[in-house]
Amino acid sequence: MSQAVDQRISPVLRDYVQRAGGHDELAHVLADRDILGFTPSLSEVEYPGWQRRQRALTRLVRSEAITYGGSRPGELANSWSVDVLPFIMSSAEWAGLQAGLRQRAELLNAMLADFYGPRTLLHSGVVPSELVLGHRGFLPAVDGLTLTGDHQLTIVATDLVRAASGCWTVLSDRTQSPSGMGYAMANRRLVARVLDRDYRHVSIHRLRGFFDQIRVALENTLPPGADSPRVAILSSGTISETAYDQALVAMLVGYPIAQSGDLQIADGYLWLRTIGRSQPVNILHRRLDAEYADSLDLRSDSLLGIPGLLQAARRHRVSVANHLGSGILENNGLLAYMDRIAESLLGESLKLPTVPAWWCGDPEGLAYVKSHLDSLIIKPISRVRGARAIPARLLDEQARSQLLARIDAEPWRWSAQQYLEPSTVPVVEARSIEPRPMVLRTFGAADGASYSFMPGGLARVASSPDQWNITNATGAFSKDVWVLEDSHREAPSAGISPRRPAHLPAEAADLGLPPSAAENLFWLGRYAERTEMTSRVLKVSEQLIADNLDRPGTPGHSAMRTMLEALSMVTGVQPGFVGQGAAERLDEPLPQIRRLLLDEITQGCVAYNVGRMAACAANVRELLSGDTFSIFNALNATLRQAREGEDLLAVQPVINEALRSLLAFAGVANESLVRDATWAFVEAGRRIERAELTVQLLRHTVSSVTGPVTEAVLSESVLSAGDSVITYHRRVAASFGAVIPAEATLDLLLLDASNPRSVRYQLDRLIHVLSVAPNPRIEQAAAALVASLASTNPRRLGGNERQRARLLLDELDAGLRDLSDQIQQAHFVTQLPAFSFAVPERSEDAYGH
Repeated sequence: MSQAVDQRISPVLRDYVQRAGGHDELAHVLADRDILGFTPSLSEVEYPGWQRRQRALTRLVRSEAITYGGSRPGELANSWSVDVLPFIMSSAEWAGLQAGLRQRAELLNAMLADFYGPRTLLHSGVVPSELVLGHRGFLPAVDGLTLTGDHQLTIVATDLVRAASGCWTVLSDRTQSPSGMGYAMANRRLVARVLDRDYRHVSIHRLRGFFDQIRVALENTLPPGADSPRVAILSSGTISETAYDQALVAMLVGYPIAQSGDLQIADGYLWLRTIGRSQPVNILHRRLDAEYADSLDLRSDSLLGIPGLLQAARRHRVSVANHLGSGILENNGLLAYMDRIAESLLGESLKLPTVPAWWCGDPEGLAYVKSHLDSLIIKPISRVRGARAIPARLLDEQARSQLLARIDAEPWRWSAQQYLEPSTVPVVEARSIEPRPMVLRTFGAADGASYSFMPGGLARVASSPDQWNITNATGAFSKDVWVLEDSHREAPSAGISPRRPAHLPAEAADLGLPPSAAENLFWLGRYAERTEMTSRVLKVSEQLIADNLDRPGTPGHSAMRTMLEALSMVTGVQPGFVGQGAAERLDEPLPQIRRLLLDEITQGCVAYNVGRMAACAANVRELLSGDTFSIFNALNATLRQAREGEDLLAVQPVINEALRSLLAFAGVANESLVRDATWAFVEAGRRIERAELTVQLLRHTVSSVTGPVTEAVLSESVLSAGDSVITYHRRVAASFGAVIPAEATLDLLLLDASNPRSVRYQLDRLIHVLSVAPNPRIEQAAAALVASLASTNPRRLGGNERQRARLLLDELDAGLRDLSDQIQQAHFVTQLPAFSFAVPERSEDAYGH
């Protein structure tokens, strides 16, 4: 170990440095007394302290439901992985790295303008034409397309490693739709909480200002003639592996996320369908590959894009950023020519070296690749699914022969890179702190005549010592990157101070709520209420079982059976307490109660509803409070722990904990959401679901005459499920209202406009909240149901045969279902995907899989 390593550091870190060797970032930090002086406590903590911090960080990641990897309905995305030890970089080193990154971004911008413009690089022979024109990212239909301003490349990301020489070296560029900025911000927030003391007392460049710069960079692409930027983010939704990243960026820049069904081209312009009306969009920030962005002019079978988008962009009716042709810059073969390109376009040498690379379409490059195969990483020039980088040194003879045959058959499709051994960083493992290879991804955004960069970026770390391909897809995890400020700075900066956009908006541009977002919010409210109501009915059912299961023939036992049968009818879970085999399940109901609570696969069960509720929330993450996901995570953890146990009698505590979480979510939604369309559709979903379930519960319990004692027990249980039993008792004590239990129950849960649990109250609230999106048919349908309830005399519902009650409940059930359908058709139905008549040429499906 170097004498420069401060003896004050903990023994565990001294041991780590000795094992890691010189090509390690921590050794570099500990040898730099200027850096070490900023972060004394980071170097003094023993391993158990770091292990505790790592566990705390992992809990936070799960609590906030930070995920990576696309998910479809019924599937769960993978949890994001973060190591608690930050990667630390000095201010001086970052300044030098940033200068190289800025030059590279300017070069990439110039290359993009040339490839879709004069193509001087091809005509002069600096870059072989076949390398560019044969790349999947080169889109001939985009030729000649330009964005407003000095930048054709708006946002750029670059992957680097520190080579054995100590120099940062570029491995690749990400220009299609760069991802990771949101994850970097998430890492910073969570690591800052876990390392609170260090973070508050260390002068570190903050990240928040970079997202303001993204907003400015996008708004500076405003098309000519447009007076106010109206920006939307085009996403593929939760099937995207970076859905969380997209949602967090959207929240930080303040733009709505839209999917293809929310957007359409009309009269040559791009419009965002929102609740109530369509809104013009003149800047589209795309977060999917360009070929999927337009099914008319680009990829005919795409379900993710907007037919006619390219033509609107050509006519400067909308700016699409990044540029639709920017995928060409991800061509792995171009790395072999970057030095020549820099000299040609900039008249400069590159400040940041590029990994040595060869294009197999060049005879000399092909010969080198064949003769040095074992030291190279072989890559297709196009980044496509199923085409992986190949470490030739790990292949057996048969695989080597097959690879060479593939290269010989189509040499222009292949490139090679020298394998560079990355520097290592410390990670907290189960028993010790271990060195792991690291790749650094940096992010830049157009800024005036050049580019500004997020301080540091996102560090990705190999999951094992011998992992050579360090990507999230291969299981890599991440680190926060701390760029220290100059020592003379007195306080941490807020980050980049962005320039103002070239086109200041004439007015605030609120693009409203897209149909897909409104639908997810509506169903979030419905599933939340469905989960709560099911939990409440389960709770009273379990109480009835505890009191009456061993008392057959009594009124209480009869009430118990009726409530269990109603539970099956309300949830729709079969087989249940009705139908074939119901008698046996009624005799031993606890296993079925446990299933109704914990089964996450069967529709109607509490755990299933919680999963759907969380999925709806994930689709609109950018619109919700972060506390929402902490609540859902705690609820899921409660149900998961109960599933792992086998105690049939432990149902009541689980139900109580679930209800606490659901009430917490209701409180967050009620107190955190601005009273706009976002709140309105969550609230509308809750109200219509509560009304429907209350009607169904009443239909299957008190709408039929039973014995007076049975009816009293059953009525009190129904009132308890409707959280109205206290009001009932107080009214009875005050001789107010109906005296007959069933009649009082129908009055309180159907007709009472002052009871927040009654059907009448739900309909009144529904009419109010949907005033943000007026629709005469919906208003008339809801008003008709209100009028029917208002004209009903509660004393006539409790007659001997209850015929009037059943008729009213049947009418309400049909009316509420029709009302829900009308809301669906009026506000959520999106346009059908449009296609050209061209035959798709590639094997991936319309979602890019």
